[in-house]
Amino acid sequence: MARRRNRGRSVNGIFLLDKPMGLSSNKALQRVRSIFDANKAGHTGSLDPLATGILPICLGEATKFSQFLLVSDKHYKSTFTLGITTDTGDCDGSEIGRADASAITRADVEAAIDKFRGEIKQIPSMYSALKHQGQPLYKLARQGVVVEREPRAVTVFSYDIIDFRPGVEAQVDIEVHVSKGTYVRSLAEDLGIALGCGGHVSALRRHRAGPFDEGQIMTLNELEKHSGIVGKEDLDELLKPMDIAVGDRMAVELNAVVAGYFMLGQPVMSNKTFRNGQEGDIVRVFRDDGVFLGVGEVNQNGQVAPKRLIVFGT
Repeated sequence: MARRRNRGRSVNGIFLLDKPMGLSSNKALQRVRSIFDANKAGHTGSLDPLATGILPICLGEATKFSQFLLVSDKHYKSTFTLGITTDTGDCDGSEIGRADASAITRADVEAAIDKFRGEIKQIPSMYSALKHQGQPLYKLARQGVVVEREPRAVTVFSYDIIDFRPGVEAQVDIEVHVSKGTYVRSLAEDLGIALGCGGHVSALRRHRAGPFDEGQIMTLNELEKHSGIVGKEDLDELLKPMDIAVGDRMAVELNAVVAGYFMLGQPVMSNKTFRNGQEGDIVRVFRDDGVFLGVGEVNQNGQVAPKRLIVFGT
């Protein structure tokens, strides 16, 4: 059987989308892919439909490096509503509990938050995208199925109150810097439990993801408007280089001959300065004319073995 060919252009890079509220990450991804007419696309960590903010979208060969952005730290700004509990942990869910939060003060919130800084354990929400026996938890939850979830270790590097508005349904605006796999909705639910009144996320924005911040992003409306003015190829100027996804890794340069062996899948020694590389380190690999070749892994012999390679001309 003939191999099915991908439709669309060969376009490689990372587009930084300001995901709008109400749109799923996958639908946002498909809109961007269609506008660029890209043959491949993938995002680097879902945002809930209610959330807005940075959604890095990898196009073409950049999809090979999306895993490195998936594991990066994230920064969020969010509003927690205290006194109301929902089945999803956010305002898209159905109310399942209500309590008077009017006695809660900012000092109470600060004292409760302090328990959730640093390394903590979180139980993933049933409305998360984690899978159980091949099924996303949120699909099971919508069927009324609840499964046991193991607590997961995450790190909350910072957790700060921006504003507090007291009342029967008190609201607290927070900003957090968290490790991969941290659920902000779980932070809201756990804070509500600690305060004895329940709580949920009523607004959420991701303003930084890995090396990217919201000063670099573009909305779908802006992208669509720009695409109506310029040609498809000109849109590519909006893309970030693929190697930015691994920009925190050591860079290794290879001359043309050595690079040729590397691209054939062989471990090689760098002809350029390469110091302090430890076995297992992931490194960025460039040809000495500046062309990004992919990422490699340092082996026990100090060689760089191919791990993810760019396929040119695809």
